[in-house]
Amino acid sequence: MFHPPGWLTSARQQPQPAPTALQRRINAKTMMAAYDLLALGPAACWALGSVMSVMPARHLGAFAFTRWRMLMVAAMLWSVVAVTGSWRGFELSYWGVMAASGLIGIFVGDTALFAAMNRLGPRRAGVLFATHAAFSAALGFALLGERMSRQALAGAVLTSAGVMTAIVLGRHKDETHAWEADRGHVGTGVLLALLAALCQAVGSLIAKPVMALQVDPVMASAVRVTVASCAHLLLLGAGVAAVRAQHPPTLRVLLQTGLNGFVAMGIGMTLVLLALEKGDVGMVAILSSVSPILVLPLLWFQLRRAPAAGAWVGSILTVAGTALILWR
Repeated sequence: MFHPPGWLTSARQQPQPAPTALQRRINAKTMMAAYDLLALGPAACWALGSVMSVMPARHLGAFAFTRWRMLMVAAMLWSVVAVTGSWRGFELSYWGVMAASGLIGIFVGDTALFAAMNRLGPRRAGVLFATHAAFSAALGFALLGERMSRQALAGAVLTSAGVMTAIVLGRHKDETHAWEADRGHVGTGVLLALLAALCQAVGSLIAKPVMALQVDPVMASAVRVTVASCAHLLLLGAGVAAVRAQHPPTLRVLLQTGLNGFVAMGIGMTLVLLALEKGDVGMVAILSSVSPILVLPLLWFQLRRAPAAGAWVGSILTVAGTALILWR
């Protein structure tokens, strides 16, 4: 009988040394940094999507654009689920959780945000909606026991302050737009924007326990978007005038809407859920909220005009805060 050399058997049987405390800390930081970067991915997707949505959203109207986009994204996601078969491992209890997350975070949140934009304009509504990062951090602390180090907290404060500074002071004085005019009661618009921010935070909070079980994020996204789409269809079926399309959709508009949905919702929202597998709700919300900063170079390229000084200040604060979070 052949006997392998002693050095080979000893190498195979020798137990691997347990990682030291320093190695465990390095591995944990490496894993956390990877999920932090995943949280920055949605910000890039949403920034690109916001620029791509201008023409189709104006053509269809905010609600009709959202409805068409959700329906297309739902079809895309379910196609992927059907090919991969990921629905088989998605337990029945997960459906209700993700449905609630989509109903609150996408349907109610998006509807309230668009209603706030109609009253306050996108700039001021964006400032108030950026508070969803603070809501997420507070809810994660209170309900999930999430904690931040001093460095991470400082980074979170700098990032949120930078985003709001860029939105508030990022417009040149000679730039005016009809969307900036008040339409309706300002107080109602403020409450709607804060409601949208809270719903965004609650939607992520609801999804966190299921995503922590490392379920398929595409399947989870499909459930969330489908429930939100059904709610929009119910509004349309109920005859709510505000949700009807302002103009009939053209092939070009539908193609632009589908591309926007694929980037902003299909990829962006799936990355958020993937980041929630290991990342804290508050930290994921803070990192994914930097999309207004990422929009600035896109607008600079499109408008051929550098952002205002306030936008640069906000960008510097955001970059500094993000660096503190990533290197914590």
